[in-house]
Amino acid sequence: MPWWHLFLRQQMKVTSCCFAWIQHLEDSSKNWSVCDKLAGKKRSCFFHSMDPLGAPSQFVDVDSLPGWTDVYEAKQLNSHQNPVERAQVDVRSPFPYRKDINAKIILWKGDVALLNCTAIVNTSNESLTDKNPVSESVFMHAGPDLRDELQKLKGCRTGEAKLTKGFNLAARFIIHTVGPKYKSRYRTAAESSLYSCYRNVLQLAKEQAMCSVGFCVINSLKRCYPLEDATHIALRTVRRFLEIHGETLEKVVFAVSELEEATYQKLMPLYFPRSLEEEIQSLPCLPADIGNAEGEPVVPERQIRITEKPGVPDDASDEEGLEADLSFIGSHAFARMEGDVDKQRRLILQGQLSEAALQKQHQRNYNRWLCQARAEDLSDIASLKALYQTGVDNCGHTVMVVVGRNIPVTLIDMEKALLYFIHVMDHIAVKEYVLVYFHTLTNDYNQLDSNFLKKLYDVVDIKYKRNLKALYFVHPTFRSKVSAWFFTTFTISGLKDKIRYVESLQQLFTAIPPEQIDLPPFVLEYDARENGPYYSSYPPSPDL
Repeated sequence: MPWWHLFLRQQMKVTSCCFAWIQHLEDSSKNWSVCDKLAGKKRSCFFHSMDPLGAPSQFVDVDSLPGWTDVYEAKQLNSHQNPVERAQVDVRSPFPYRKDINAKIILWKGDVALLNCTAIVNTSNESLTDKNPVSESVFMHAGPDLRDELQKLKGCRTGEAKLTKGFNLAARFIIHTVGPKYKSRYRTAAESSLYSCYRNVLQLAKEQAMCSVGFCVINSLKRCYPLEDATHIALRTVRRFLEIHGETLEKVVFAVSELEEATYQKLMPLYFPRSLEEEIQSLPCLPADIGNAEGEPVVPERQIRITEKPGVPDDASDEEGLEADLSFIGSHAFARMEGDVDKQRRLILQGQLSEAALQKQHQRNYNRWLCQARAEDLSDIASLKALYQTGVDNCGHTVMVVVGRNIPVTLIDMEKALLYFIHVMDHIAVKEYVLVYFHTLTNDYNQLDSNFLKKLYDVVDIKYKRNLKALYFVHPTFRSKVSAWFFTTFTISGLKDKIRYVESLQQLFTAIPPEQIDLPPFVLEYDARENGPYYSSYPPSPDL
């Protein structure tokens, strides 16, 4: 056979292979990824599902991931629970059930660098050279061109967000941000910076008309930010942004690790409830600080209110304003800005500071205790089960229980006990409540020192004292009654009229229904032995 016959036959084989390859591309072009508005083009999923050698790709298309609502609906079908009707709901959460917002949310356990979406988020340091698991994965998959691009940005300040191309990633863009270093004494600054990270990322995505954003957990372990506190800020910031600018984003993915997944699963129903029932169940679990309308942490000291005429009340007419008492000038919030702090402290010691200034100083001191309580690990104190919330009394007041026997005063750090009390009670004390103290079978190792009680009373906010309606002192001894009398007479006079001595559970149940209070088993046994078995058949709480 002539050589040119062999050459033509070989060329025909190559041409037929090319046509087959082109036909395959045309067939696969029907499966486009999510519309990329920034470029105005569609990118074929084929290139993200197969690599050049035909092997399956490691990249993950966001459209293939189950949504936040999808997971819940599957659970509902399996449990056959009846949904709560809207008419049955009396109190709504500040983060109400929104089906349209939930449809945009995805919680995914995986590497954010593998997401096929418009942009992913990379958490780094100020020089954008951090070596954390997220950054290292992003650099590895994006290729060496990313490092060259980052050098042109000349760093990024804490809380800011900067944009680069995605290079070899499935994502078209990378948004780089720098989370704060966490220290408990600078908690407020850290909260504001972390909020800025999430807010600036979302704002950049909005300005660049992006369809989907994949978030990593911005607060890295290296920066010591408590995971649960950071998750609250992340979720509420995204929620508030979607409420206001929801039409600009189609998907928001929270890409988490195995260690972070449980915390997100626990807290996401608070901010993205998937039914009215879940909204109601999540309401008591919301923290006291849920930020402002945009999710930003609220710092009362930074709020300055300015009116049109600071020296004149809003409802005063022009003529009345001319004759207004000059003493009103200076009483406006803008004119009441704080002066020399050292001078204020000196005046406190001299007893010359006004009542309003003292209250302001006390509120500031309590806020410091509250911040520390939220930052500390108090799991060892919580495990004692010495303080817990139960039902409501006959007047609808929340019932809080203190079990004296469960407080080993000589074995625990009493300052941590004070922090735990503040941590638990801060959101309870905003409404009227009652305390039930079980003195049952306590001994010298369980006796709270009067100095500790005085410190507790001095530290807590005014709302604790104002909203406390009664303190039921159950199974008191003669010695404890005398001690309580001296303490409330000479140390804390404001508490004396609220104490109710309760000799038996039958007497307690006249104020609090039995089904509304969880009783430790030893309290039931003691009461049955001392006062008769009238209520001994009442089942104790299995958790106590």
